[in-house]
Amino acid sequence: MSVDSDGRQIHSIEELEATAMLCRRGIVTMVHRANAGHPGGSLSAIDMLVALYKTRLNVDPSNPKDPERDRFIMSKGHASPAVYTILNEMGFISSADLETYRVLGGVCQGHVDMKWTPGVDFSAGSLGMGLSFGLGTALAARMDGSSRTSYVMLGDGELQEGQIWEAAMAAVHHEVNNLNVFVDRNRIQNDDFMDKQLRLFDVAAKWEGFGWAVRECDGHNMSELLSALEWMDSITDRPAVLIAHTIKGKGVSFMEDNPAFHGAAPNDEQLAQAMEELQ
Repeated sequence: MSVDSDGRQIHSIEELEATAMLCRRGIVTMVHRANAGHPGGSLSAIDMLVALYKTRLNVDPSNPKDPERDRFIMSKGHASPAVYTILNEMGFISSADLETYRVLGGVCQGHVDMKWTPGVDFSAGSLGMGLSFGLGTALAARMDGSSRTSYVMLGDGELQEGQIWEAAMAAVHHEVNNLNVFVDRNRIQNDDFMDKQLRLFDVAAKWEGFGWAVRECDGHNMSELLSALEWMDSITDRPAVLIAHTIKGKGVSFMEDNPAFHGAAPNDEQLAQAMEELQ
């Protein structure tokens, strides 16, 4: 095993892609077992989470409350299956914990909850709040004289919330340089395609207009994601946002670009097909 200068294990593109595939299988299995959940946005987000956790995020499963850990805020908290599968891969929770998804009193609740799950730093549910929380953690790091970084994942439907843009404005005003945002740009929200509900038009131009450093990439291309993470590291004068163009339900043919699987579980036959495809 080789490590980088910060002591992090170095993973090949192939290893990261294989981890993402394992997580995809776990996502679909969890949602099927619970007969409820949000597979579409979890499948669109998982490549970003694998790249972040495996190559960048400074966290330690043996000390999940380390005050010097980086913070990851999953603002679109319904994508909890993606978070739980990567936390399992990282060693924060067990495979048995995954079986408690959406079970009363279980470690893995329907939306990410920091009171229940080791490694979760934000209790989600209502959309639009994660960026404000992430900004708070970034400002707290500055006040502590800490080098820790805050990362926030937003859904693109979530960008319709006004609080997102209040936080975006405040982050630039306060010259925060330890706050990085991922936008999961899969173009589908709860009810339908976003362009039928409320168009966002040019998302990159919006963030640029608020003064953020902006980059776009293919959110399922691991090489591009790793390059984008290096780019985030290079931005030292303001917050940075990566607009990752993704496919909702990525990897499962009948879920891809299908609004019906924003919040629906596959049946037994669909599960078998998904497992066949996720090889």
